[in-house]
Amino acid sequence: MVQRMFNPYSLFIGTRYTGSKRGSRLTTFLSRTAIAGLVIGVALLIVVLSVMNGFEREMRERILGLVPHINLYPSDPRDNWRETAAQLDKFPGIVSASPLLQLNGMLIKGEAVETALVFGVDPEREARATALTHFLDAGALTALTNDPQAIVLGQGLAKKLAVTVGDHIVVVVPNTEAGNSHVQPRISRFTVAGLIKSGTELDEGLALLRLDNAQILSGDSSDAIAMRVTVNNLFDAPKIARELWQELGGRYYASDWTVTQGNLYTAIHLSKRLVGMMLAIIIAVAAFNVVSALVLVVNDKHGDIAILRSQGASTRGIVTIFLVQGFFVGVIGTVLGVIFGVILSLAITDIIAGVEHLLHIQFLKSDVYPISYLPSDLRLIDVLQVAGTALLMSTLAAIYPAWRASKVQPAVALRYD
Repeated sequence: MVQRMFNPYSLFIGTRYTGSKRGSRLTTFLSRTAIAGLVIGVALLIVVLSVMNGFEREMRERILGLVPHINLYPSDPRDNWRETAAQLDKFPGIVSASPLLQLNGMLIKGEAVETALVFGVDPEREARATALTHFLDAGALTALTNDPQAIVLGQGLAKKLAVTVGDHIVVVVPNTEAGNSHVQPRISRFTVAGLIKSGTELDEGLALLRLDNAQILSGDSSDAIAMRVTVNNLFDAPKIARELWQELGGRYYASDWTVTQGNLYTAIHLSKRLVGMMLAIIIAVAAFNVVSALVLVVNDKHGDIAILRSQGASTRGIVTIFLVQGFFVGVIGTVLGVIFGVILSLAITDIIAGVEHLLHIQFLKSDVYPISYLPSDLRLIDVLQVAGTALLMSTLAAIYPAWRASKVQPAVALRYD
């Protein structure tokens, strides 16, 4: 009679066992513990992967949006950066190119003194070549263009100096003239025209000047200036850098972002893999809890199994019952874990910001970490992979208990039940 019911009876009984409150308290406790373990493992893995994706996104859009994708350093002092820029603008794969004069200087405001990396830039070209405009105060770039005494500071650097927009600061650049150690450093006074608020480590020590002002401070009026190049695809930068070196006939030395920032980008990817692997082990441990719970269920249901076998239930049918139960335990744990994980991933940035505000602390400081806040980037592919892995593990975990159930002898089980 049971065999005529075909597979639906296995589905029905397996579902009933999943939600049944009958049986020993230990069995019920372990079943719920198995589900809870899956929920925690799946939710944590989704959240951590989202945070690592967030770091990767911020690295790509913020840090690599402000630093050059490719640096070109002139080897010929007779070169003219304007001619080179026009040539680079026509090169395939390049978005824009802008001149860059890099100086090491000191910024002074009253008794506060801070070292800084001073960039001399062409404001118009800089706006096209980098993501600078996304992180600047409104009107700062216009002020830098129009006011010869304007300077733009990183927000962290301005905080250290205790200055705001409109304040005056003094910039000191060492004189590096060859063969003269007694030459006084070059000093100039500037007005803070705006702040860079990228939320990255660049805010802690970056200052921007107009190119002509930087040249005056450096004492070099040559037009042979380094070029910073922005490309369409970040990962094409090493290849384009080699092609530029050949195209420019060796007049410039080329260096790409993988040399200066590549280690950080690689570390983020490696951390994502390692953390994902460790949290996948948590899901595996939760799957072992499914094994323990189902083994106890099998022991608790010996009498039921024996009755089903005596009514004609096949070995395959008994195995299917417990595979169905393991599958549904996995479904419940995975679905709940995905729900909690998605909600937490979407809210984790605001939650951490709220905790920092409440406790008056900052977990991530841009002078220590690449960015000053906890980012999150939830991706559907990660959610599907985590959910699929958890569901597969919990279903496979039910194989051994199901096999144990199929070995129950009806006569022996009913004799002692």
